Amino acid sequence: MSTPLADLPRETRAALNIRATAPGLLHLAGYLGAIMATGTLIVLQPPLWWLALPVHGVLIVFLFTLQHECTHRTPFASDRLCDLVGHVIGLVLLNPFLWFRPFHFAHHRHTNRPGDPELDGPLLETRAQWLWHISGIPYWRAQVALLIRLACGRETPSWLPAAMRSRAEREARVLLAIHALALLTLLWSPLVLWLWIVPCLLGQPALRLYLLAEHGDCPQVADMLQNTRTTFTARAVRALAWNMPYHAEHHLAPQVPFHRLPALHALIRDRLRVTAPGYAAFTRDYLARRR
Repeated sequence: MSTPLADLPRETRAALNIRATAPGLLHLAGYLGAIMATGTLIVLQPPLWWLALPVHGVLIVFLFTLQHECTHRTPFASDRLCDLVGHVIGLVLLNPFLWFRPFHFAHHRHTNRPGDPELDGPLLETRAQWLWHISGIPYWRAQVALLIRLACGRETPSWLPAAMRSRAEREARVLLAIHALALLTLLWSPLVLWLWIVPCLLGQPALRLYLLAEHGDCPQVADMLQNTRTTFTARAVRALAWNMPYHAEHHLAPQVPFHRLPALHALIRDRLRVTAPGYAAFTRDYLARRR
């Protein structure tokens, strides 16, 4: 059976795969500008400044979607720039890049099936389990534990190549050292608390809700049109998530840069099998299946 991507003309597929640096840098500049704007409100503390905290946090934690793209080296034409951005975001989100890349590649090889490391977490069979998951607390606990295991040489999953393991372990030690120094600054300044820790705690639930829609309750089959969901949403949300709401499209063609996913979506929209008319609608349906 042919796939939507294979049915496209060769010239169209080639055009969709072309990487470019300018769109990624422009998008990143606007994104960082928004983070600087909310951060400035938090530092200056005008009336109602605390309303900026969750917005600032959502902007920070959704950098994960850019780090995810950097694993594929698609947001910029330069591999080095993709890797640099991926490492910096990994520092901010406690998600070491050299570990995350093979983790994510394993996810693509075994999407929503046995062997997918994303399925290693606990099942969300009740609303209480769902609530605990979206709180973000399990994520932060798991990431701290991961960094410690890596730093101590105790993280040895089958999908992490032995040749890469020592580099990933060194990266974890560097991240732990930098975070320890950042926490030490709390002895004389609250900036790390208000510009990073509190916002990230407040923003993480939004990312958890978003990520659930990508594969949550999709059939555990090999067909990318069934095991992955595309969510129709507002342009602002697509910008926040670097067009990853076009998620079935991304899994069908992970080599397509984020700025070309809307064009790919327009070409194959009629072939999509699993979609949601927004994240609120997905969440309502998801919870309706849990008691």
